[in-house]
Formats: sequence, C-alpha cells, structure tokens
Amino acid sequence: MSTLTISQRKKHGLTHFIPGLLLTGVITGFALWAGSFPRISGAGLSALTLAILVGMVIGNTLYPSLSRPCDGGVLFAKQHLLRLGIILYGFRLTFTQIADVGASGIIIDILTLSSTFFIACWLGQRVFGLDKHTSWLIGAGSSICGAAAVLATEPVVKAEASKVTVAVATVVIFGTLAIFIYPMLYPLLQHVFNESTFGIYIGSTVHEVAQVVAAGHGVSPVTENAAVITKMIRVMLLAPFLLLLASRVKQLAPSGEAHGKITIPWFAIIFILVAMFNSFHLLPVVVVKSLVTLDTILLAMAMAALGLTTHVSALKKAGVRPLLMALVLFGWLIVGGGLINVAVHHLL
Repeated sequence: MSTLTISQRKKHGLTHFIPGLLLTGVITGFALWAGSFPRISGAGLSALTLAILVGMVIGNTLYPSLSRPCDGGVLFAKQHLLRLGIILYGFRLTFTQIADVGASGIIIDILTLSSTFFIACWLGQRVFGLDKHTSWLIGAGSSICGAAAVLATEPVVKAEASKVTVAVATVVIFGTLAIFIYPMLYPLLQHVFNESTFGIYIGSTVHEVAQVVAAGHGVSPVTENAAVITKMIRVMLLAPFLLLLASRVKQLAPSGEAHGKITIPWFAIIFILVAMFNSFHLLPVVVVKSLVTLDTILLAMAMAALGLTTHVSALKKAGVRPLLMALVLFGWLIVGGGLINVAVHHLL
C-alpha cells in the first residue's frame, strides 16, 4: 500500500468524526448561551441539562436524517469525550474534598450497589420472568454506571446484542429522568440532607456518570462535586463487581466453556489521580481555569450526544417487563438508596 493511500485513509478517518462533533458542538454552544440567563439557570436548567434536552429533541426529530454522517462523531463524544471530561473534572477537586466523602461514601456505594444488583437478580427471574442475562445487565446498569456498566458486563456474561440493547435503553430512560427528579427533590429533603450529603445521595443512586454530573449541577457546585466523587468511587467498584460476576458465571457455565474478558474503568482511576495532582496546586490558576472551562464544554458535548442517541423508540424495543423491572429498581434507588444514605450518615 502506498504512502498516499495511507494518508488518505487517515484523513477519511478524521473527517468521519467531524459532522457529529460539529453537531454536538453547536448544541453545546446553544446550551452554554441559554444557561447563562439567570431566569433559565434559576429554573434548574443548567447548561448540561439543556444540552441533553436539546439533544433529545433533535435526536427524535431531525437526527434520524443526519445520523449517517454524524453517528461517528456523536458516539465519539458520548464515549471518549465523556471519559476525558470526567478525567479533567479532577481539576475542579482536591484530595481534601475526596477525603471529605470518606468512608461513609464508600460504604453507601457498596451497600447501594450490592442491594440494587441482588434485587435485580431476584426481581428479574422470580417476578418478571426475565432470563438471567437480561436481569444481570439491567442490574449492572442500574447499580453501577448505566450503559457503561452494561457494556462492560456484556463480554463477561456473553449476552446477546438484543439483550444489551434492552438493558441500555432502560437505564438511559430512567437515568435521564433522574436528571430532573433529583434537583426537584432537594428542596423537599433539605431537612435531611445538606448540599454535600445530597451530592453523595445523587452519586450513589443515579445511573450514568453524565447524568450524575447534570443532576448535581442542577442543585449546586458543592452538590455536583460530592456527586461526581461518590459516583467515581462507585464506577471504580465496577472492576471488583465484574471479577465477582465472572466467578459466578464460571460456576454456572458448563465445564470447559470459554469466558469473556473483564473491562477495567481506567478513566475513573485517572480521575482520582488528576484530583490528587490538583491537590498540590502545581499548575497556575489561569491554566486550571482553562482546563475547567474545557471540561465544561466536553461534558456538555457528551450530554448532547447522550440526548441525540436517546430515542423514544427505545421504549418499544425494551418491552414492558424489562421496563417495569427497571422502574422498580429506579424507585429502589431513590427511596432505598436515600434510606441507606440517611442511615450511614446517622451511624458514622
């Protein structure tokens, strides 16, 4: 193959992402502009929330006709820009703030994760009559980190593509609802939670990382920081969870059958390392502010991409029983997760 051909292939690969990134960029620009108005931000509509709302509107109207050229860039924003945004989010935090979440945040995450997943296994197979793969996938998505957990669990359990689609649809639907429900809950629960502990509540119970950022952002910066830290601890629990699940799959699998690989969420670990680095204040303040601004843009683009790929048709594809199961788990995360938070904060 000639050098020219290789160069052309690289150019084609880059241009493949441009339309989708431009679309998410335009939505982000609009969301940042609209979110700067006090009347809009005062209504709890942050730039990140606006980005996903506008993305959902376009995703269910104009985007189907634009999906062919835009899918590559939109998926890149949804996956890679989100992870980069979370890594850069570490520049908003210090190790002191992470330590403030402390043992209580870790205990809450473990209790919420384990209880949600076990309830999913029991509900899915005993109550809703779902197969174990669908139950495991929805349980993983609800208890850990949404679609990312579903996709990480799939190679471990070797689930069919259709079951993965159903699981992703359910956690995206209810995780998106959480973005709007939690900010509305805070005024009602101020006698139970302060801004920081409410952030821990959000981080330990909302599905997706991006949804946690948006829900926390809709309350306050303090809430957002606590929510993201708690969520990233929860995301890092994905690795031991997958190891335990792989062990269980091996027990249930026929003798001699091959087993899938395990995905480790490295971006969550890098996030913690960046926050630790930021704790030493080695970079000039102006550089840190620039990185924080870049981070906001990246997260908003990821939100826009998430909205663009959240389709009403996902409700039909998911079917009634998986949706009902995910709804029950969503209720458990709000009520049961809240009780776990209150109990742990009270005891520690």
